[in-house]
Amino acid sequence: MPDSSLLPAIGTLRADFPILGTMARGKPLVYLDSAATSQKPRQVIEAITRYYESENGNIHRGVHYLSERATVLYDETREATRRFINARSTREVIFTRGTTEAINLVAHGFGSAVLRPGDRVLVSTLEHHSNIVPWQLACERSGATLAAIPVLDDGSLDLAAFDGLLDDRVKLVAVTWVSNALGTISPVAELVRRAHARAIPVLLDGAQAAPHIAVDVQAIGCDFFACSGHKMLGPTGVGVLYGTEQWLDRLPPYQGGGDMIDTVTFERTTFAPLPSKFEAGTPDIAAVVAFRAALDYLTTVGLDAIAAHEHALVEEATARLSAIPGVHIIGTATPKAGVVSFTMDCAHPHDIGTVLDSEGIAIRAGHHCAQPLMRRFGVPSTARASFYLYNTAEDVDALVRGVERVRQLFT
Repeated sequence: MPDSSLLPAIGTLRADFPILGTMARGKPLVYLDSAATSQKPRQVIEAITRYYESENGNIHRGVHYLSERATVLYDETREATRRFINARSTREVIFTRGTTEAINLVAHGFGSAVLRPGDRVLVSTLEHHSNIVPWQLACERSGATLAAIPVLDDGSLDLAAFDGLLDDRVKLVAVTWVSNALGTISPVAELVRRAHARAIPVLLDGAQAAPHIAVDVQAIGCDFFACSGHKMLGPTGVGVLYGTEQWLDRLPPYQGGGDMIDTVTFERTTFAPLPSKFEAGTPDIAAVVAFRAALDYLTTVGLDAIAAHEHALVEEATARLSAIPGVHIIGTATPKAGVVSFTMDCAHPHDIGTVLDSEGIAIRAGHHCAQPLMRRFGVPSTARASFYLYNTAEDVDALVRGVERVRQLFT
């Protein structure tokens, strides 16, 4: 296996994740479903507990100690997030419930303030449903249409076709940085450059990128970027929308309620400045506070180290699974993030997942909320093993043994 020595000693790191000591079906847990949700280190779990035990108060509206303390912690997480993605200002960092809500926020704004009949939104065949359905709804409301960039046989975007689709009708390009189903890493800086050459804004779905790749929204030049805390070692219920001030100022509020207003009368409401304009109501404060601990953890380990470690595991798993008769890897583009998606001639992906689960191995089987992509490859579903910083060479061994067990049972 290639060297991944940039990471700290893996045993020490794994000790930070209590759940990895779980016995699943009477076997030691082998967790290979981090693309669905990552496991949480003690530092994040303790941050949640500490918040509820000694820091719980509502934010931005109280003058007492707990409210002030919670507000400081919440705002400190926003600054930590700004640094993590290298946004220009905390005004460009909006907290949401996750990537899905972040994309819906932008789609709602574009549907009401930007899109008109005859306009187009351009997505790709690689997209998760969360970056397809919101745009379909926005197009239905506005009279615009949706188009998709094709995917080549290796699972990479067809850049020549992308160029052909860019025209004056396209008002937004919304694409995933890393495919959740295949692991394909798209050349997002180049996509942004080509779109901006025609004055077309770009939204990046970074749900699968932020856990694995160092993000610099200014260097990439994207207009919007969305990610989810729970895929980045953080809690569920918190996500991030980055948007340039120019675009966020232009879009209308997504929801109305407390904390997003300036003045309210029965005749008219004026709205608070960014970022409060898009954060109506009481957020999941504990999740936001604990998200700071996740960002600190990822920064300490280092995204480059994580990427190197995952690359080693994916290369090893791909080579060994490919050597098993009847196993087919779906998505062979390079570079890839920590995903190996495959089918077997002898067994349905759900059967693969069930047999592996009986061995304590957690993978994902299904269409991965990417049905158009599955149809592109002529399969209803795949088995997907997804790796993260806490996985080991022994986890690859277990996966290969499990797949061999499937083959023995079904042939």
